[in-house]
Parts: sequence; structure tokens; C-alpha cells
Amino acid sequence: MTVFWIFAAGLVVLALCLVLPSLWRKPAFSTMAADASQANLEILRAQVSQLDADLANGSLDADQHLAARTEISRRVLDEEAVTEAPRVVGASKKTALTLAVFVPVFALAGYSFLGNFEAISAQTVAASAEGEVTQAEITAMVDTLALRMKENPGDPVGWTMLANAYSALQRFPEADQAYRKATALSPKNAQLFADHADVLAMIQGRSAAGEPLKLIEQALAIDPDNLKALALAGSAAFERKDFPAALGYWGKARKLAPEGEFANSLDASIAEIKQTAPGAVAMGLPAGPTAAPAIEPAVQSVQSAPSLPSMAAANASAAANSAAITGTVSLAPALLARAAPTDTVFIFARAAQGPRMPLAIVKKQVSDLPFNFKLDDSTAMSPQMKLSNFADVVVGARISKS
Repeated sequence: MTVFWIFAAGLVVLALCLVLPSLWRKPAFSTMAADASQANLEILRAQVSQLDADLANGSLDADQHLAARTEISRRVLDEEAVTEAPRVVGASKKTALTLAVFVPVFALAGYSFLGNFEAISAQTVAASAEGEVTQAEITAMVDTLALRMKENPGDPVGWTMLANAYSALQRFPEADQAYRKATALSPKNAQLFADHADVLAMIQGRSAAGEPLKLIEQALAIDPDNLKALALAGSAAFERKDFPAALGYWGKARKLAPEGEFANSLDASIAEIKQTAPGAVAMGLPAGPTAAPAIEPAVQSVQSAPSLPSMAAANASAAANSAAITGTVSLAPALLARAAPTDTVFIFARAAQGPRMPLAIVKKQVSDLPFNFKLDDSTAMSPQMKLSNFADVVVGARISKS
């Protein structure tokens, strides 16, 4: 973050250096508008890089990321549209002093608005001066950006923005093509390769076999600590039943991930793999929080929904005509002595067929049990992987030592 602030401050100083001299001098022909526009584009590109970093480290979810990038895309288009011919500009020391004060202030305010996603909602980010941005307007802006990229195919930032926008809109074939352009122009960007692998896996029916796995390996070769690449590598290993490898990838990702929904998802996956493949744990691979010992599997199909034999006694049922699952989780008397009140309880739903990462998850403590839970799209881990997208799901509950 310190590097970003230094970089952003440098861009602000650069913008002032471009703007202030022409205002301080006597009237002359100037291209100030074009220069300022270019400086603003650099600032916007820096903001895009920070958004991608926030998404990668889990402090920003995909909906917020899309909304913010869409707003920046609109501003980029506005800046690129500045093609004013040279015109007479009146020198004004008062204007120069005003800009010297307010440009840094507005730059800081802009970062506070776009950079701190913990305090605002995606709907707030998407709002513009004209009102709330609709889905149709977002689509139109993305399509406009696509046209711009045809005119400027050598811009890696533009291709990255376009690819991420297509992915968030679930236009996966178009996202695939945009990511191919972006990775060709930025061959050392691990996040791009990981994002591309994710999109290709979705196109292949949520399977990482083949090209997606190669892209994941490329991402990890560039950056062995890339969180998304580690998570995808774990899912790919689980898919081919290489449980020790899956545990290793997910365990490393969990150690690097900040607390949040992404970390919760990893915890749930790690807890599940420890119970379904205890041999992987015996090998001493890194594995994040330790699951409660010898607790029997507590995963049941929503279709049959029998009572859980161990930790949880959950009567999970799909709510009529809605993508929601409700039930009650309680701790079996036989397990009371083996679980501490502060132990973490994960209640989750995953696809019956497909990736093992949870579709929706709720995190509680043993002290909260019995707990009446509800899993729906509001508890989804990703907008591309919502509970409502799957007809058959599996509900589970796990205890993990914090």
C-alpha cells in the first residue's frame, strides 16, 4: 500500500507539473487539456492496479470489483475522448494556486472513494452523477470499451479491464478472448493467468483439466504466492483426487489470505479434506486451521436430507420456489467434550457435481449452537458461483480449531 501511495503521489505531482507552468505563464497557445487528460489516465490506471490487488487479496469481492472498474472504465473513455485543438489559455495565478491545492485533495478523495471498499457497497460505487447505473448501462459501457480496444489493441490495461468485465458479466467466451490479448501483452502478470484459468474452467463445465491447469501452473511459476492461482490449483488437485496436493495448495493459500470470505471458504475446504482424506494430514503438509479430531463426515445431500450422524443434527431443506436452504445445526452430545466453545463452525453448501469450493457459507462458533441457518445467494462466495445456479447441492457442517 505504501508503494501505491508513493506512486499515486508521484502521478499527482506529475499532473501538477504539466498543468501549473502553462497557467503561471502569460497567455499562450496550450495543450493543457490533453496533457492533464493523459495524467488523469495514468492515475486511473494506478487505481485499476490497486483494485486488482484488492480483489486478489480478498479485501474486495467480485461485485464491488466490477462496479468500481466499470466506473473507472467510463472515466477512461471520457478522458480518451479529450481531443481539443490547441486554444488560447489565459494565464491565471489564482487558478494555478487553486489547482495546486485542490488536485491533491481530489486525488485523495478519489482514492478514498474507490480504494476503501470495506465502507461502501457496490451500489454506491456504481452510482453516478446522473443516477444509479443500470445493468444495461454497464453492458453498454463494456461494449464501448470493446470498440475502443479494437482501435487501440496494444493497451494491456484496457484488455485487462475488458476481460474482467466480461468475466463478471458471465460472458465467458468473450472474457477468454480478452484474457488472451491481455496475457500476451503482460506475460509476467500472474493474476491475469489465474483469472484466465478461472474463465476457461467455467467454459469447460467447471473443470480445470487441460488448458486451465497449464495457465494455473504459469501463474504459480510467475508468482508462487498468488492466492487465486493457489486456490485454483487446490481445486484442480481435488478434482483429480490428489488430496495431499489439494491440501498443500489450500493450506498455503490460507496462510497468505487475510481474514474474510475468501479465507472462510479455504477454511471450510481444508476442514472437509481433512475428514474425507485424513491420510493427507498425516503427511504433514501445510493445512491452515486444524479440524476437530475424529469427527465423522457431516455432509448430506439436500435431496435425501437424513439427519447428520455426528457434529450436526441438521434438517436442511430447500425453501419452496427460492434458492435458499434453511435448517438447524446442533452439536451431538458425544462431541461436547471434544469441541471448545470458541471452535469455528462452518455451515456450507457446494455443488453435488463440480468444484469443491463452497457456493455459500456461514461462519459461526460452537458457542452459537444450536444455530438456525439460511444459505442463499446473499452468502455466495462468488457471483459466478451462486447457489441459485445449481439444481443439486450438498450441505455440510464442519468444526475447525481456530
